[in-house]
Amino acid sequence: MAETVTFPSNGNSASGYLATPDGDSGPGVIVVQEWWGLGPGIKEMADRLASAGFVALVPDLFHGELAGHDEVDKAAAMMQALPMDRVARDMSGAVDFLVGDPRVTGPAIGAIGFCMGGGLAMTLGATRPDVVKAVVTFYGIPSNDADIDWAGMTAVVRGHMGGADDFYGPEAVRAVEKKLQDLGKDVQFTVHPGAGHAFMGPHNAFGTLDEELSAKIWPGVTTFLHEQLD
Repeated sequence: MAETVTFPSNGNSASGYLATPDGDSGPGVIVVQEWWGLGPGIKEMADRLASAGFVALVPDLFHGELAGHDEVDKAAAMMQALPMDRVARDMSGAVDFLVGDPRVTGPAIGAIGFCMGGGLAMTLGATRPDVVKAVVTFYGIPSNDADIDWAGMTAVVRGHMGGADDFYGPEAVRAVEKKLQDLGKDVQFTVHPGAGHAFMGPHNAFGTLDEELSAKIWPGVTTFLHEQLD
């Protein structure tokens, strides 16, 4: 089941797409979108999580603005104009919504993100260490990791990156991984040889969708989240 929900965001309000499992309860997971906005591709990923037993919430970080999957320039401009202070408030408000939702089992919350959303999911792990205990990032790392206070992060972080990614290449990915490991954080990134950016994206906007790799990775992702959150 899926619905649009609203929640407080530091004195204002935000909304999001909430997908719930057939049993109507499960661990809570924040799903952080790519630069297209809250479109069908990210909703499908939330639906997949719901099918795996999670209560999945995608906060609408663009507040209704959308770019088509053939509008790369528009999507890039949307991302560049995104007010990051509002993004932080909206993501934190989404976390609080899940914590207070009776359908969510357990106090621990997970975060999973794709591209831009992967970096933001990691950032959420750093800013909400009180409840965010598991993070999965797909082909995305924080663009401003030097400005993030990672000291208090307690989340276990796993990442799946493309070996042929033109946006977040293996060298940059490994540098962030090493930095966090050197801080004592449980962070492991898997770089998949030959995989391009957005290899999990059902929209296939860049012609890089790898359905075989996606099918191989996904069961391990849901198992990891259940292990950390159940």
